[in-house]
Amino acid sequence: MELEYPEDLRYLETHEYVRLEGEIATLGISAFAVDQLGDIVFLELPELGEALKVGSSFGTIESVKAVEDLYPPVSGTVVDRNQAMIDSPELIADDPHGEGWLLKVRVENPDTALADTLSASEYRTQVAGES
Repeated sequence: MELEYPEDLRYLETHEYVRLEGEIATLGISAFAVDQLGDIVFLELPELGEALKVGSSFGTIESVKAVEDLYPPVSGTVVDRNQAMIDSPELIADDPHGEGWLLKVRVENPDTALADTLSASEYRTQVAGES
């Protein structure tokens, strides 16, 4: 099965994604990350109001294979957490780019927030080299 990478998302080399709508960014992990992790068993996310900074881990995701740090594609303040994914992290695999989102963040600088992210095409090229 070929993995899909929606064009309306931007990606990090570490396999997180961001969908920016105005000043609110939705963060999650890519289908490639889900595929590589296998069965996800635990998710640790920051609390509402916490500040995220590009380059600094904001949580962890644990599978039967590994524990991985999560990195934000944008800097900002957490305004929502997907409690359903915290309670049942295995559900992330069902729809990682949709219902499986992790956080919503109010972005500090929406106009320049995506400067260091990859397009879907660039990300597809990257993961092709990793699989």
